[in-house]
Amino acid sequence: MAGSVKRRMIIAITGASGACYGVRALEMLRELKTVETHLIISPAALRTAQEEGVDHSADEIRDLADVCHQHKDIGASVASGSFKCDGMLVAPCSIKTLSGIANSYSNDLVTRAADVCLKERRRLVLMVRETPLHAGHIALMDQATRSGAIIMPPVPSFYTRPLTIDDLVSQTVGRALDLFDFDHPRVRRWKEEDAD
Repeated sequence: MAGSVKRRMIIAITGASGACYGVRALEMLRELKTVETHLIISPAALRTAQEEGVDHSADEIRDLADVCHQHKDIGASVASGSFKCDGMLVAPCSIKTLSGIANSYSNDLVTRAADVCLKERRRLVLMVRETPLHAGHIALMDQATRSGAIIMPPVPSFYTRPLTIDDLVSQTVGRALDLFDFDHPRVRRWKEEDAD
C-alpha cells in the first residue's frame, strides 16, 4: 500500500464455535509485526469465547488488535471501499454471517466490511464453522464463492502430527493467513522438514 509501512487486515470473529481461530489470527499477525489489524467482534462471539473457555477476556481480545470497531458501526472506516487493506478473515464464520455475505445483506459491520472486500476485489476468507451441512448451507457457500469469497472450513492437518489443540489451531490459522500471502513461521509445510 502506497505511503504505508504496515499491511492492513480485517479480522472478524462471529458467534460460531471456534472463537479461538480469530483470537489466534490476531496473535499470529501481531507476531509478524508488519500488519495493522482491524477487529470486528460480535456479541455472540464474545459469548462463545466465554463458553468455550478462550484464555482471554473480552478486553484482552480487543487489545490484540490495533483497532477495534463496534459491531454495529456501519460508519466505521472498514465499511468503505476507500479503506485500503489486504483483505478480511472471518474466523470463525457463522452460518448467519455467511448468509448475510452471500446475499449482500449488510445489517452489521462484519457483513458490510465483507461486502466491501468483495466489491473491491479484495481477498475474503470465510472459516465457515458448521457440521453437518444441509443443502441450504452448501448453496450459501456456493453463492459466496461465486461472488469472490474463499470458503475455508477449519479442517485440521494431521500430517503435521499435532500434539495439542493449540497445534491444530495455529496450523489452521496459518494456512488461512497463507491465502493473504502472510508466511508465518508457525506453519508446518508438507515434506519441507524432509528436504535436504
